[in-house]
Amino acid sequence: MNRKPVALKFPACLLFLLVSSILALFSSCAQDGDGPLDVMPNGKSVSGEGFFLGATLDSGKTVHLISDTLYITLSQIWSFSNCSLTSIDLNYSFEDSVLVFLPKVNIKVNTDDCPSPMYRPDSTFKMLTGRGISPNITNIIIKNHLDSLLDSIKLRRGTIERDTFKIFVDSAFAKPSELPLRTKKSPSIVRVLDSLTPQKFYWRTLRANCTMRVDMCNDVVADTVYPTSWRESDTALVPVRYACASEDSTYCLNSKWEYDSTSLGKVKERLDTVWHMSTYYVEDIPSCAMVNKFSHTALLYKGDMTFIRELFVPDENERSCGPSTKKDWVAFDLATDSLVVESEEGPSIDSLYKVWKSATVARDTLEAESTESK
Repeated sequence: MNRKPVALKFPACLLFLLVSSILALFSSCAQDGDGPLDVMPNGKSVSGEGFFLGATLDSGKTVHLISDTLYITLSQIWSFSNCSLTSIDLNYSFEDSVLVFLPKVNIKVNTDDCPSPMYRPDSTFKMLTGRGISPNITNIIIKNHLDSLLDSIKLRRGTIERDTFKIFVDSAFAKPSELPLRTKKSPSIVRVLDSLTPQKFYWRTLRANCTMRVDMCNDVVADTVYPTSWRESDTALVPVRYACASEDSTYCLNSKWEYDSTSLGKVKERLDTVWHMSTYYVEDIPSCAMVNKFSHTALLYKGDMTFIRELFVPDENERSCGPSTKKDWVAFDLATDSLVVESEEGPSIDSLYKVWKSATVARDTLEAESTESK
């Protein structure tokens, strides 16, 4: 049987759609003016708010004087794009004794094509705080749109004095038996003994054999090599070697000693005591004053220790007081550089003050290098 060839037939409408699609594809690739899509449809602009996630007041200082200019720095500012930021409003309000800043980032998005980084560069604003602020306002804080407290600073009325002191640290401060010990005058250093911790270590002798004698000395003495550090969880092996009684002779080279781990002595005990000591910087201050900044060099026995301290001295009409260790006395823990205040974990303020007053005074010198008043 002979079969006739069959021709494939497409409906005319389907063929028309296929050709139209191909032509549209080539046409879209060849159009002039291709580029990024418009940010906003039909060239419209939309206003709204951005936000910020970080802020500092006066670069993180502790005290702001009401007569000074307040510096407010906003960081991690999001404003959609570099072209969209229109303004930043430093809105503020008063809540009890607190001045609250709640800045607002205003943006307006339009068809402009410009860089859009994740965050804008930090922005710093200056503001005078002397006018229109009640004497009852003692603190300044700044929040963002999430009601997150980003920074705070104390608002005070008075002056800030910056002083540099050098205090000589006597070698007696290194001896626990001399404590409590202090330097003379004020400011001064006082060191106290907090507590004692008894310790018990275990050790055994280890036989040592010399494989190369140097001098054949007749008189020898035992030369026990104790470890430089001890561990409570281990039993230390202490080699027992020999040395010539005369210092002019050498019994054996250090590299020629061999140790016999099968020849061990009985387990013995070694008692020790850990002395827990604390060192403080103390100073008599004007009533209700407070330390604004505090730094110092390392503690060096038989040498000078330098202190740099900024002290806020309040005016007569200042209503706030401190913070300080006592109303007219301040103490800093030199191990942590932290202000000593009354707490359950720290020392008693009254007992520390009494120790400072009654402690033995070591030989020292005190020199005020410079005084700058702001």
